[in-house]
Amino acid sequence: MSDTILERLEAQGLRMTEQRRVIAQVMDAAHDHPDVEELHARASAIDARISLATVYRTVKLMEEAGILDRLEFGDGRARFEDSQRAHHDHLIDVETGEVIEFCDPEIEALQEKIARRLGYRLEGHRLELLGRKLRP
Repeated sequence: MSDTILERLEAQGLRMTEQRRVIAQVMDAAHDHPDVEELHARASAIDARISLATVYRTVKLMEEAGILDRLEFGDGRARFEDSQRAHHDHLIDVETGEVIEFCDPEIEALQEKIARRLGYRLEGHRLELLGRKLRP
């Protein structure tokens, strides 16, 4: 599998305009979970000709190609991340919307154990914890 979103798009034979290239590069550089509006702000800072509609179409194309994962954190905004990122779970602060990525070996083992107990082989999962920061 290719390393970058751009390389994976090209490997699938998708037509790559300069605007799509910029959007792919912006998404590759993201270390958070941007929504379409945030992606548009970042991409249009590089190329002011990129419209919000172009970002929507490009994100939809990337999602349908299996290159981006759509995330719904309950705030009414679809957010996106590279589908090839290393596995992780999310803790969402319900007050601020901050999303913290984590991976816990005990949780991973417990999920496998539960799936086996119920007669399944776990193929994957998404875990999203909603929380409120504890006050001292």
